[in-house]
Amino acid sequence: MGGLAPEKDQPKSAQLPPETLATMLACLQSCAGSVSQELSETILTMVANCSNVMNKARQPPPGVLPKGRAPSTSSLDAISPVQMDPLSAMGSLSLGVSSTSHTPSMQGFPSLQGSAFSNPQSPAKAFSNLPNPNPSTAFPGINPLSSQLQGPLSTSLTGIGSGLGMPAVSSDPFGTRKMSTPGLNPPTFQQTDLSQVWPEANQHFSKEIDDEANSYFQRIYNHPPHPTMSVDEVLEMLQRFKDSNIKREREVFNCMLRNLFEEYRFFPQYPDKELHITACLFGGIIEKGLVTYMALGLALRYVLEALRKPFGSKMYYFGIAALDRFKNRLKDYPQYCQHLASIAHFLQFPHHLQEYIEYGQQSRDPPVKMQGSITTPGSLALAQAQAQSQTPKAPQPGQASTLVTTATTTTTAAKTTTITRPTAVGPKKDVPPSINTTNIDTLLVATDQTERIVEPPENVQEKIAFIFNNLSQSNMSQKVEELKETVKEEFMPWVSQYLVMKRVSIEPNFHSLYSNFLDTLKNPEFVKMVLNETYRNIKVLLTSDKAAANFSDRSLLKNLGHWLGMITLAKNKPILYTDLELKSLLLEAYVKGQQELLYVVPFVAKVLESSLRSVIFRPQNPWTMGIMNVLAELHQEHDLKLNLKFEIEVLCKNLSLDISELKPGNLLRDKEKLKNLEEQLSAPKKETKPPEEMLPIVTTAAPSTPATTTTCTATGPPTPQFSYHDINVYALAGLAPHININVNIPLLQAHPQLKQCVRPAIERAVQELVHPVVDRSIKIAMTTCEQIVRKDFALDSEESHMRVAAHHMMRNLTAGMAMITCREPLLMSIATNLKNSFAAALRAPTPQQREMMEEAAARIAQDNCELACCFIQKTAVEKAGPEMDKRLATEFELRKHARQEGRRYCDPMVLTYQAERMPEQIRLKVGGVDPKQLAVYEEFARNVPGFLPSNDLSQPTGFLAQPMKQQAWPTDDVAHIYDKCISDLEQHLHAIPPALAMNPQTQAIRSLLEAVVMARNSRDGIAALGLLQKAVEGLLDATSGADPDLLLSYRECHLLVLKALQDGRAYGPQWCNKQITRCLIECRDEYKYNVEAVELLIRNHLVNMQQYDLHLAQSMENGLNYMAVAFAMQLVKLLLVDERSVSHITEADLFHTIETLMRTNAHSRANAPEGLPQLMDVVRSNYEAMIDRHHGGPNFMMHSGISQASEYDDPPGLREKAEYLLREWVNLYHSAAAGRDSTKAFSAFVGQMHQQGILKTDDLITRFFRLCTEMCVEISYRAQAEQQHPTTSPAIIRAKCYHNLDAFVRLIALLVKHSGEATNTVTKINLLNKVLGIVVGVLIQDHDVRQTEFQQLPYHRIFIMLLLELNAPEHVLETINFQTLTAFCNTFHILRPTKAPGFVYAWLELISHRIFIARMLAHTPQQKGWPMYAQLLIDLFKYLAPFLRNVELNKPMQILYKGTLRVLLVLLHDFPEFLCDYHYGFCDVIPPNCIQLRNLILSAFPRNMRLPDPFTPNLKVDMLSEINIAPRILTNFTGVMPSQFKKDLDSYLKTRSPVTFLSELRSNLQVSNEPGNRYNIQLINALVLYVGTQAIAHIHNKGSTPSMSTITHSAHMDIFQNLAVDLDTEGRYLFLNAIANQLRYPNSHTHYFSCTMLYLFAEANAEAIQEQITRVLLERLIVNRPHPWGLLITFIELIKNPAFKFWSHDFVHCAPEIEKLFQSVAQCCMGQKQAQQVMEGTGAS
Repeated sequence: MGGLAPEKDQPKSAQLPPETLATMLACLQSCAGSVSQELSETILTMVANCSNVMNKARQPPPGVLPKGRAPSTSSLDAISPVQMDPLSAMGSLSLGVSSTSHTPSMQGFPSLQGSAFSNPQSPAKAFSNLPNPNPSTAFPGINPLSSQLQGPLSTSLTGIGSGLGMPAVSSDPFGTRKMSTPGLNPPTFQQTDLSQVWPEANQHFSKEIDDEANSYFQRIYNHPPHPTMSVDEVLEMLQRFKDSNIKREREVFNCMLRNLFEEYRFFPQYPDKELHITACLFGGIIEKGLVTYMALGLALRYVLEALRKPFGSKMYYFGIAALDRFKNRLKDYPQYCQHLASIAHFLQFPHHLQEYIEYGQQSRDPPVKMQGSITTPGSLALAQAQAQSQTPKAPQPGQASTLVTTATTTTTAAKTTTITRPTAVGPKKDVPPSINTTNIDTLLVATDQTERIVEPPENVQEKIAFIFNNLSQSNMSQKVEELKETVKEEFMPWVSQYLVMKRVSIEPNFHSLYSNFLDTLKNPEFVKMVLNETYRNIKVLLTSDKAAANFSDRSLLKNLGHWLGMITLAKNKPILYTDLELKSLLLEAYVKGQQELLYVVPFVAKVLESSLRSVIFRPQNPWTMGIMNVLAELHQEHDLKLNLKFEIEVLCKNLSLDISELKPGNLLRDKEKLKNLEEQLSAPKKETKPPEEMLPIVTTAAPSTPATTTTCTATGPPTPQFSYHDINVYALAGLAPHININVNIPLLQAHPQLKQCVRPAIERAVQELVHPVVDRSIKIAMTTCEQIVRKDFALDSEESHMRVAAHHMMRNLTAGMAMITCREPLLMSIATNLKNSFAAALRAPTPQQREMMEEAAARIAQDNCELACCFIQKTAVEKAGPEMDKRLATEFELRKHARQEGRRYCDPMVLTYQAERMPEQIRLKVGGVDPKQLAVYEEFARNVPGFLPSNDLSQPTGFLAQPMKQQAWPTDDVAHIYDKCISDLEQHLHAIPPALAMNPQTQAIRSLLEAVVMARNSRDGIAALGLLQKAVEGLLDATSGADPDLLLSYRECHLLVLKALQDGRAYGPQWCNKQITRCLIECRDEYKYNVEAVELLIRNHLVNMQQYDLHLAQSMENGLNYMAVAFAMQLVKLLLVDERSVSHITEADLFHTIETLMRTNAHSRANAPEGLPQLMDVVRSNYEAMIDRHHGGPNFMMHSGISQASEYDDPPGLREKAEYLLREWVNLYHSAAAGRDSTKAFSAFVGQMHQQGILKTDDLITRFFRLCTEMCVEISYRAQAEQQHPTTSPAIIRAKCYHNLDAFVRLIALLVKHSGEATNTVTKINLLNKVLGIVVGVLIQDHDVRQTEFQQLPYHRIFIMLLLELNAPEHVLETINFQTLTAFCNTFHILRPTKAPGFVYAWLELISHRIFIARMLAHTPQQKGWPMYAQLLIDLFKYLAPFLRNVELNKPMQILYKGTLRVLLVLLHDFPEFLCDYHYGFCDVIPPNCIQLRNLILSAFPRNMRLPDPFTPNLKVDMLSEINIAPRILTNFTGVMPSQFKKDLDSYLKTRSPVTFLSELRSNLQVSNEPGNRYNIQLINALVLYVGTQAIAHIHNKGSTPSMSTITHSAHMDIFQNLAVDLDTEGRYLFLNAIANQLRYPNSHTHYFSCTMLYLFAEANAEAIQEQITRVLLERLIVNRPHPWGLLITFIELIKNPAFKFWSHDFVHCAPEIEKLFQSVAQCCMGQKQAQQVMEGTGAS
């Protein structure tokens, strides 16, 4: 039956062996992706059509084998799957660089759909934001495989960014082609080739696996000898197998699902029972999310296909049962629901499913999840089969659950509640699902409030549930007997309640079954109980609160109406007037309105439906016709809702009546009837008082009573006692002066001390009620007031008129509303509080005292109720004013705007309406409002309900006249912040001297304070925004001409306000910074360019730098806007050049500004603004290595990544997606099946990223990485917070952090590796730079926000692991290694310690990591890594410099200093040439007093050189071969020389002119008069080295070599001698240090500067100079080794050569300890004997 039908004349294709055909098709299929669209579709259609050939008939699951179908083996493996390379499509990822080649980069990846069942995620949900390109298609997901293939399979990684150089792909599995609906005679279903849905389906499953899968099917279908399994148990097992780590279980899972899907085409041949079970299983697979992606699309398509079969057919019932199973997931597939709703017989679907589908189209669950059970031939057959197999004894719990679940097919058993009421025990596993209490809440609540019925024990309850679950016509008598045996007489009332509430009310399909059950039971008492219970429940629903559109209550009422008709009218029993009066009920509903009619009409219709089956009550019975005539009268009402008219028409049709022949009367207009109407639609009035604890909460009456019915004892409103301004509502204390205590009250005369209980009791009552009453009153009054005022003032152009009128009206309505809401509860609350206080004070009162307490409490409450009421009213009114202003803000703005534009405001629509529709007398006129109308508003103001009438209209509301300092309700955080701000501003104002009181800046601070008070009172966003603008503009407007102290205070006040608004508890930094930046951008030009103010805002973290930078760059107009250029220059100089006052700002923050300035500088070199070239030189020299001006280059990527890390406006849902994906990836990464280097996990994961749409654009990828980084960091912070517990070890904490961090790093590494093709390095590098930039951005943000709480660990781990991952010995990584290292260097430079001091230890560890050092200094060819590594060391020295210079070495700095020394020792040992080449740059930034640090650098010498021993007697230095070779210096040391200075210097060296050069030299080197900072050290160093190199060249040009004789009498030596003599002590020390820095290994520089040092010593004209030379040499020798070779030979020569008379100088002998020091140094240098001789010889001479 599954193969091809045999034919006499077979076509050629059929004569081919099926295997050959399958192979041909598979080949065609594999190339379908690379041919034209048309051809590809033809191929795939062929594949789909020939799937019967390809999948020969296969053995169905055991137990459902129909006759005539011989089992055969599966031949799925004949089809080779489409081999796709999931990563090749990443070829075009080129963040900003386009690339078109698509060569596969990694062969042999499994297809991305490798795990079609990988996670229970709805494909539609994942793509909820994708537009459907063809909305008219019939269920776009139901398409032949062709469209599926064009989607996800072939695109895998293509979408990793459209902004990244590729078109984004729509990877929606719900594609866009129309489904091939079966025509007249094609096969039942066009089979899709399942090998495409699961690649696993291609594999041969071993016999054991197949047998095990089949054994489970046999259990489901209940075939002995296998024990039975319920559908739920199977689904649970499948869920377990799917996620299992055991390969066999995963194979069983795949095998079972494949069998089930393949079996679909044979479902029509299944017997009813088996088909029903299969449907439940099929639906359960979708419900549990066991299939995803294409498999899910296929499953949904099968169900839709089944439902399209004719109503009542086998497959239709299959579809219904399956759909019922996964109805809760329908909200995830809105398009699917549209297709279901378009099925011709949709209205014949079970009612509850219609509900689910209708709401599902809007992606919602129905408001009330109905649990209607479905009846299909299969479910009945199943119930029957189970009933026959059952014995009367009590079932096992396991069995019960099985039978129950399969019989009713509603939600899973696990989710249900027990039969007992909600107050009883919790869920029981084996309770029927139909007793789900979600939609009978109203009945349950009402039942809980009635008298208790005796409940049977739990096991009996379960038996009763079991009986009703399995009840059917065939086993009726058996079940009746069971019930009689099980249930004792005393439990029968409970059974009646159970039957009505939990069966009848929600199972209309089984009413006739239950009615027959009553007849078979033959127990008149029980029937009476059921009838009474039915009436009781009907009354509960009729009197329930109908305000909400409560669909479930209406459904329940309809069901109970149907049941009532069935057990009364249908059995010829009347519905008595005393029980229910249907005609009056209709009349009452008509009077009360539409909402009530929605309940009553369908109910009455359902009751009357049963009259057709009655001999007595069938139509033409006067009682029935009377009600029908009322319904006919209702039908004539023109505004009756259409669905109610429809209900009446359907009823007439069912009763075979013609609605036009009915005789509608005038009952609905009968006034007399109305007067005597007994209410049935609302609860009876209660005589007794409600329980006391419910009193304060007026709005939450019991569900059976409408909220408005409160017990009113007072007859009319009492006369007001207080005027509006009498009561102060700023604090509860405002009540105290007005409290009235009557001294004649007996209790207070007997116990005067009880008077002090009164005030707290009243205050507590007010405090309890003020919140709810104020909010409710304002809410109700606001809407009314707004509508009326808008209408009245629509043509009035003066907003002040509108505002005043709105306040008058609002005040009146709010006060009235508050008064009627709170009076009664206040009275009771005060009385209760008083009684409690009195009782507590008197401890054990006598009955007589109790009576006195009652009386006193009532009396005091009565006397003070008015006061408390007024307090609440006024509080509401005070709050109402600002709320009203907020509502009308746009109206006010429109009028102001019109005035500014010089026109008169008027609403054109209202004008037209008034002119055309309104009669002259009441028509609104353009201009002001008529005085008669205004009189109405004035009256509102005069007579505020609850207060004495007032003639004072000057104060429309108290809130403007007296700013409220404190609310009566608890103040919130925002108020606290404002209050602190107010007090701070007041302090500032007090501190201003009286002389400056009238200064404009003082007045501005005052005005700022008023704005804060206003904002505090209204506490809304508009006021806050106004305040923020005022503060920013105030700062920008500040002129520096004022008093300096006042200016300081002025700035502080404005900053204080902005900081307050920025507080996380107020509006938060994100909103604030955005708004402040907007103000800066939009304000007028004369304010805009106040550089001090902008710098102040930036320094205080108040500006969104990314936004501001872009604006600044644009406003320069490529250099044409001179003001903007000058301002940008000042700002760059201030922030990035002048010793960096704002440490958190990096060049990345001003990236675009600097870029524009550089462009301006390059284009207009000649007439560039003054100082721009110099500024750009400084910026360029600072960041040469960092700022890559090529716009799309890696550095651009990094800087854009940094700036994007501080963007937070993510699209909704993105964070959740990212979190879900990250969790998935971490699990995949750590799973056993991840594959080597996680490659398998990665290929599966990229598919998920596609699904979630993350790879669609560059922006989304960037945001994804940012969110992931933030989440990983957050997890680390949380884990480290646990470290406080002494029990957790740091190792465990670290492991926890690394768990996520390492997975994240691996993901980055894999994406970098596989983005683009193997040969396209640009893409990889761009992605890496972008990711590094994001991590840096997150780090900087985190560092700034957390400050001392900042943790280095997560970032250190990300960088170090990423460094290791990307330096692995793989070809693809080796090709990009230099660019990778450059990216890391840039990253570390941006995070240099001066920028992120909190990260310094991790930073040092990163730059000193062996892999990093080795890669930078050894492996990178041509020493290309050297300059970058040198820059990082300079960054380190620059950070240490201030601490070392001031010798501030606290513990943390000592650790850092030690670490630095160790790094240098490693470099000295392994890379001495590196230190040799860069020694100048390092010494330039190391403070002069860091002797050992500098010695380490200066001691380096090339490894290929053998140093001559400096202690060799008579060592001839000038004879050494190396001594004339110049060392390599890789630092541009002349860069710091000003161009004019260098010009003069060169000129002097050549011609000794200008003659003033020497005399001006000192002033050129000096920068200030501050001791310790007088000189430009860099310039001195550069000058010394430059002059020295020029001197050596000069001497070589003359054909000689440097020596004591050749270096003299030259312009070069003139400069040195002049410096030695002319400089003061500080300058000379720096100068001599600069010379000593060149005394290194044997080379021409060492030789020349050694001679120069000795020459200066010999030629010195003062001993002070000689002493200083000695000091510079000596201090470098007395520290620990190593000592530079040149230093040693210079010092030995100095002390040994008698020509220098070293030992005869006074400074050698000035103190015994100094003398000793020199002696020991001499002995160290020359040996004891020689030293002795030299010292003595010198002494003798």
